[in-house]
Amino acid sequence: MRLVIARCSVDYAGRLTAHLPAAPRLILVKADGSVSIHADDRAYKPLNWMSPPCTLKEGAGDEEGVWTVINKAGEKLIITMEEILHDSSHELGVDPGLIKDGVEAHLQELLADRIETLGEGYTLIRREYMTAIGPVDILCRDAEGQTVAIEIKRRGEIDGVEQLTRYLELLNRDPHLAPVRGVFAAQEIKPQARVLATDRGIGCTVLDYNALRGIEDDKLRLF
Repeated sequence: MRLVIARCSVDYAGRLTAHLPAAPRLILVKADGSVSIHADDRAYKPLNWMSPPCTLKEGAGDEEGVWTVINKAGEKLIITMEEILHDSSHELGVDPGLIKDGVEAHLQELLADRIETLGEGYTLIRREYMTAIGPVDILCRDAEGQTVAIEIKRRGEIDGVEQLTRYLELLNRDPHLAPVRGVFAAQEIKPQARVLATDRGIGCTVLDYNALRGIEDDKLRLF
């Protein structure tokens, strides 16, 4: 990974256009080819980015200090450096991936074994379906044969929806899988996460851990 802190301006030219005026920013260039520009706020979310596959060209001569990032669709991210304050590269190696807590891991295993919980006709493709940015918890098909990506959390919050959104963006580039829709599944889904998921066309499913385990509710029932 290459970390560059620079005073720079950024222009995006593609389906839309966007401009970031000159300011100090962090630029991340990852081993997968992705480039993202960050400010000192907004948590993990970049101001602008280019997802792989893409190429980075650093200008020389009259173009020195101008980085041009181009993806396969011909969209461009042009970064104009005014002053580079830091430039370093680091070998991170292979990431072991996110280790889910016991409940999340067990929920994934149980739901994969009982995939029909999501609806009649659902079939499992596989658990931990790998993408360039990490594994999707469960990949399956619905009764109509459409691919469905499922992200499982114990507590469903906005960051989980963002994570699934990134997976869907990558999966929908694969012609063998597309179109891929998403389902955000958790024991509890926060209202803000549900609103964001609905806005992005992602379904929400509340999981009953005990029911998946085959444990009956011990509350008294009339019927």
